[in-house]
Amino acid sequence: MTTTHDTIPFHEAIAAFDPVLGLETHVELGTASKMFCSCPTAFGADANTQVCPVCLGLPGSMPVVNRTAVESTIRMGLALNCQTAEWCRFARKNYFYPDMPKDYQVSQYDEPLCFNGWLDVTVETEDGPRDFRVEIERVHMEEDTGKLTHAGGATGRIHGADYSLVDYNRAGIPLIEIVTKPIAGAGALAPLVARAYVTQLRDLMRALGVSDVRMEEGSLRCDVNVSLARPGEPWGTRSETKNVNSLRSVERAVHSEIERQAAVLLSGGRVIQETRHFHEDTGRSTSGRSKEQAEDYRYFPEPDLVPVAPSREWVEELRGTLPEPPSVKRARLRAEWGISDHDFQTIVNAGALALVEDTVAAGVDQASARKWWTGELTRIANDRGVELESLGVTPAQILRVEELVATGALNDKLARQVFDGIIAGEGGVDEVVAARGLAVVSDDSALLAAIDAALEEQPDVAEKIRGGKVQAAGAIVGSVMKATRGQADAAKVRALLLERLGVQE
Repeated sequence: MTTTHDTIPFHEAIAAFDPVLGLETHVELGTASKMFCSCPTAFGADANTQVCPVCLGLPGSMPVVNRTAVESTIRMGLALNCQTAEWCRFARKNYFYPDMPKDYQVSQYDEPLCFNGWLDVTVETEDGPRDFRVEIERVHMEEDTGKLTHAGGATGRIHGADYSLVDYNRAGIPLIEIVTKPIAGAGALAPLVARAYVTQLRDLMRALGVSDVRMEEGSLRCDVNVSLARPGEPWGTRSETKNVNSLRSVERAVHSEIERQAAVLLSGGRVIQETRHFHEDTGRSTSGRSKEQAEDYRYFPEPDLVPVAPSREWVEELRGTLPEPPSVKRARLRAEWGISDHDFQTIVNAGALALVEDTVAAGVDQASARKWWTGELTRIANDRGVELESLGVTPAQILRVEELVATGALNDKLARQVFDGIIAGEGGVDEVVAARGLAVVSDDSALLAAIDAALEEQPDVAEKIRGGKVQAAGAIVGSVMKATRGQADAAKVRALLLERLGVQE
């Protein structure tokens, strides 16, 4: 039976069904070389220039495991409270697709390096913060695939494209997959829990120093699994939305898939187990292909690689390199900054915790750092549908803006224009100020000339001020601000105006 509606309102879906989530997060490690060969891993190189017989799967080539990648994976597992296997193997995951030159991917199947962990996350609700424990099924190593570009079509997808190009530079880069156990019981908070989990996971990976976790460059990607069930009934069939590449999109993908599946089920239809493609422009997903089962990949042990058997001494040595646990760090920062739970959670929800921390470390007071990252910059990022990091604004630039504001060379309105210029690629703070002519007009003679012009245009306002209605000064101040394109200090204009008219507050 076909559905009568593509989606139904979220609140109706949640009233009828309980959502169950599963998140598979892929983290590209920041190693200098690939997982099984010495090819470099730098992002942005010319296509197919960072390849060799090993990562191209040419006959006779033999892989060797990257020790740093194994270390990073163990540290990730320890930070996620996982157990570390004493012995595990790689496997061949067979599938035929042009982004994997060997026609198989070296991965780990039934013997992951790390398993049975957890990560606690917090989401803001109407009743205050609420904690969720997300249990981790496994953390395993594999190699990344190449990158396909579908050209000539309207959507960038393979359907409708005239031809496809493949770049194997990414093939073989160390890729760690972190798989959660089913996340149930979140109800209407499910989209927020998913976003909070990926946000905290990203911050943790950055703190560990194992990856730059730049979602816009693909070094952190998330596959979002969603299924629905009526209360008290077994979990339903799941769908998997592939390669969601922003925190905002993780939340939207869960939200829209709950609405879609609920519409299918309430109209008498059946949810199909499949992969789906998320579309940033619409916030919806479209069908991809039927989802394979494990047996479809015909896993078998990789014969060209020896097992990985980390000693207990090595694991404990790596445990000693772990950064401060996320919960401890957040409690410390909240106390150091002296802000409320609500204000701190606002920073976390915006995905700005690391940015605010780095900005404070650069010398900006926490109130100003918080103001810019969770205010104007978050607004711009949301309008553009991107993450804060991808705006290109640095802590050092915020420090420079604050220095200019403190000296009176800029006001907040002009500072916002400075950030617009930085994001537009017009240069650093001082370059944007100079190019756009954004310095505050502080010359008394220029301000008095603007005040006189405004008084001449509004003589009735001048009489009101002289008559004791000092609040009417706002009209003149507004005219001067308009005449100076917002580049005057409003408080100074007001003081000069009252002095000009011989009026005291």
